[in-house]
Amino acid sequence: MTDIAKPYLLFLADTENPTLAKTALGLRDWAREDCVGQLRLTQSTLDIGLPDLSPSEAAARGARSLLIGVAPVGGQLPEAWHASLLAALEAGLDIVSGLHVRLETIPALAEAAARLGRRLHDVRHTKTALPIATGRKRTGKRALMVGTDCALGKKYTALALTKAMRARGIDATFRATGQTGIMISGSGIAIDAVVADFIAGAAEALSPDAAPDHWDVIEGQGALFHPAYAGVTLGLLHGSQPDALVLCHDPGRSVTSFFPDYPLPSIEDAIAAYLPHARRTNPAARFVGVSLNTSALDERAARRAIEDAHARTGLPAFDPLRLGIEAVVDEMLSAPQARAVAAA
Repeated sequence: MTDIAKPYLLFLADTENPTLAKTALGLRDWAREDCVGQLRLTQSTLDIGLPDLSPSEAAARGARSLLIGVAPVGGQLPEAWHASLLAALEAGLDIVSGLHVRLETIPALAEAAARLGRRLHDVRHTKTALPIATGRKRTGKRALMVGTDCALGKKYTALALTKAMRARGIDATFRATGQTGIMISGSGIAIDAVVADFIAGAAEALSPDAAPDHWDVIEGQGALFHPAYAGVTLGLLHGSQPDALVLCHDPGRSVTSFFPDYPLPSIEDAIAAYLPHARRTNPAARFVGVSLNTSALDERAARRAIEDAHARTGLPAFDPLRLGIEAVVDEMLSAPQARAVAAA
């Protein structure tokens, strides 16, 4: 992915839901220097705090690509967005997409890109052949972020942990498994676009043999409890063979995103459900922390939520952007037998 032209104009279209705009928010938070501005189609579209620019204005400020920063349910590209994407191509911008639909399959975009010499990047898709999993134990160490639901902080937790580990001189690499992570880091595999038989194999390829003291910090996807996305989570869990697991949770959320008839599990039940599956390919797998998304809470309420999660699990609890990340790094580096996990 290193040939994607930066910086970006982030396309927010007509999206009002922050959950659907997690790609744009991730780029703003972790690659702000690569973001020139935002393109919103309506006044009610989510504002992520960047300058509002047209494609031509963004190009004049140095933007080289329009990046689709929202992910509609189903991953399709609404026809109402086509005119904006065509305008971006006419303004001299490439288009970067992480949607399931391929840009090249939309005739008007493909024709305009060919005529103007512009590039269409479908980050979610790869033409590289992926293997079936072997189950072979690999050298090096791995930490995997898992969750009680989708879109609650697995990517942010992995990025923050990687940053904290590197600051302490630990050899750590962030491994992206989704389109936003790939756009931030420049490499990775969009696991949710991999054919089911090859998900675990892709996870193995993503985190190959490494030095004994090297950590791969792997972005999670989906949740075992999600009625639509549990399959990708299980394949990633088996193929990652994690030594350390971090459970990600939003304490203000009680039901599954976009599936209100499905309540979220408790953090204790989630830990108990994940461990047997993780230990199928790594018997030594253990939880080392609980990551809470406390963005909707004030600091006092956030501290209470973190203290409650710690009391309930016996694990370090933290918010990767606010409080307590050093404790989970310490737990990752401790001997596996140093703490008995409550749900083991």
